[in-house]
Amino acid sequence: MTPLKLSRGKCLPLGATHLNNSINFALLCRHGTEVHLALFTLESKEAIAEIVLHPRKSRTGDHWHIAVEGLPESFCYGWRVNGPQSPIHRFDPEHLLLDPQCKTISGGSEWGVNDESMAHYTSRLSIFTNNEIPQMEDTHLCTPMEDSIIYEVHVRGFTCHPTSMTVNPGTFDALIEKIPYLKNLGITAIELLPVHEFDENDCPFFDPATGKKHRNLWGYNTISFNAPKTSYASVGNINQHIVEFRKMVHAFHMAGIEIIMDVVFNHTGEGNHRGRTYSFRGLDNSTYYMVDKDGNYFNFSGCGNTLNCNHPVVREMITNSLRFWVADMNVDGLRFDLASILGRDYLGNVLVEPPIVEMIAEDGVLADTKLIAEPWDAAGLYQVGLFPYGRRWSEWNGQYRDDIRRFWRGEPGIASLLATRICGSSDLYESSGRKPRHSLNFITCHDGFTLWDLVTYNVKHNFRNGEGNNDGCSENFSWNCGEEGPTNDPYILGLRKRQVRNFYVTLFISQGVPMMLSGDEFLRTQKGNNNAWCQDNEISWTDWSFLEKNSDFHRFTKEIIKLRLAHPALRRRTFMKTGDVIWHGITPLNPDFSTDSTFLAFALNGLKTGRETDADFFVAMNSGNEPAECKVPASPTGRPWRRIIDTAKASPLDIVSFHEAPNIAFESIYPVEAKSCLVLLSDK
Repeated sequence: MTPLKLSRGKCLPLGATHLNNSINFALLCRHGTEVHLALFTLESKEAIAEIVLHPRKSRTGDHWHIAVEGLPESFCYGWRVNGPQSPIHRFDPEHLLLDPQCKTISGGSEWGVNDESMAHYTSRLSIFTNNEIPQMEDTHLCTPMEDSIIYEVHVRGFTCHPTSMTVNPGTFDALIEKIPYLKNLGITAIELLPVHEFDENDCPFFDPATGKKHRNLWGYNTISFNAPKTSYASVGNINQHIVEFRKMVHAFHMAGIEIIMDVVFNHTGEGNHRGRTYSFRGLDNSTYYMVDKDGNYFNFSGCGNTLNCNHPVVREMITNSLRFWVADMNVDGLRFDLASILGRDYLGNVLVEPPIVEMIAEDGVLADTKLIAEPWDAAGLYQVGLFPYGRRWSEWNGQYRDDIRRFWRGEPGIASLLATRICGSSDLYESSGRKPRHSLNFITCHDGFTLWDLVTYNVKHNFRNGEGNNDGCSENFSWNCGEEGPTNDPYILGLRKRQVRNFYVTLFISQGVPMMLSGDEFLRTQKGNNNAWCQDNEISWTDWSFLEKNSDFHRFTKEIIKLRLAHPALRRRTFMKTGDVIWHGITPLNPDFSTDSTFLAFALNGLKTGRETDADFFVAMNSGNEPAECKVPASPTGRPWRRIIDTAKASPLDIVSFHEAPNIAFESIYPVEAKSCLVLLSDK
């Protein structure tokens, strides 16, 4: 190998970058007093060189830097850092650390391979290559939030089941193969569970039934915020994970579908003091994490540590990472896991105007990017409707999820809450100047029951997670329709099918932005497991045989999405005014919002868009146990009604096209069956 030539280098940009004929290395480390750069070939386990950075010549402020000439085309590297020994610091110069800026990590190309030989430190290295990573000519779609249909999906879990019939299961390429299916379904955006590099073997639990060690499937334990998960690439070539991610984004854009990424800036995969050190802990523990004076980690994430998000260093790291994913990787939106942690200071106190939330909201690169907050954390900070700088942020509306579930399982007195949620949750968003689009509505998501399990189980069944069924949420507002778990009872099965139709009618006629969980459209099950993060197996994998088995509900889902996209009245830009919605009960103009009510009916005025006026809607919802004899009101504009949806009817009569729909006369009596929903549509 050519002898290495060293020079001072530059302090920015951070990471390993080209500098004339050299590679410039720059590391931010405030409290470190001794920094070494170790260099390796791709194949060697022994360093080819270890460079000691001079604390005066190779340091600018808190940035350590060195330029190296004569390196091979591709190589590995790691950092050693020493510093003061105190409870708040975790320096250990014996061990190599990953570069926080690296985009490729060694040793993780195969799913499930654990190459760690040390109990508490990584043996993985950062990789740099001179090979040019091809850029994709791509542009963001910028679909209006109001017009979005979001589909939450896990890259691996969606395609790794044998029934997926994909060429490279569990990869970005396999997801591309599913684009025709997703396009046909009618969705406008997919929201990817985390795709950042993580250690799938960090799960400490075992399946009590088999004794087999579980693996982390979901990936909410980030190791490197700029590195796509290597095992999600179809081949193990250097940087192939970046190439294939960009290719995937481009393919979805060509199909008119946006990519939203789930990002986890509330904690890292290093865990608590007993966890493995990959990078941040060894570089500058007290900068990157919230720690008390004794060095104990604050655990507002429920995962052992909490990122010190409002420290200037961490703010810059987060912002630069987001810019990379939006500007270089072309993603269209960002969903922030446990986003309320972004609003805490270094001691965990809640900030009124958290700097990092403002920085993200006001960043010029992110100006057209969809921003979605999960507005709570694991320590009880619940900010639905109250997330800071909210005009820029949409929110996962957990209140919507809970109220809709409560109504359809038959709780009395929920009708008024249901009305508010259907109208876009104005009680949460209107007073602060926000719009219906700020409410991201969902019934189910990765975290909890699937849609079918929501109507099949009263309680969680997480025993196989290995935590004694103590993990996961205990209150799911679910209802098993009369029998716990699978059944052959035709009445119960029919009732369950009716309930899932009720949920989707409610979701897709509500103002706001609907999000659905992948596989719910054909009623996949997790067998009652509501916390399947560690189930990298058939419990979590999408079984595509359900698509044929439950083709009736798949058809229903397609048609209800089509209905929403066809009618601007269901996708309003502003909250409804007096006269836009008319509330009814079983008789016109007599809504029942009493504590005993299990019935809600309303009519929507057709929204005028340009020269065209949309159709009127009449919706009646009965969550009671008895039929409701509903007197049909006249439409707001006097146009005749047609019945397009009756969830009490079996497929294909449960939802029909407008031209196939029977006429329903004004003031006629329509029996809205128990646990069912009726939708009438007028002529335009």
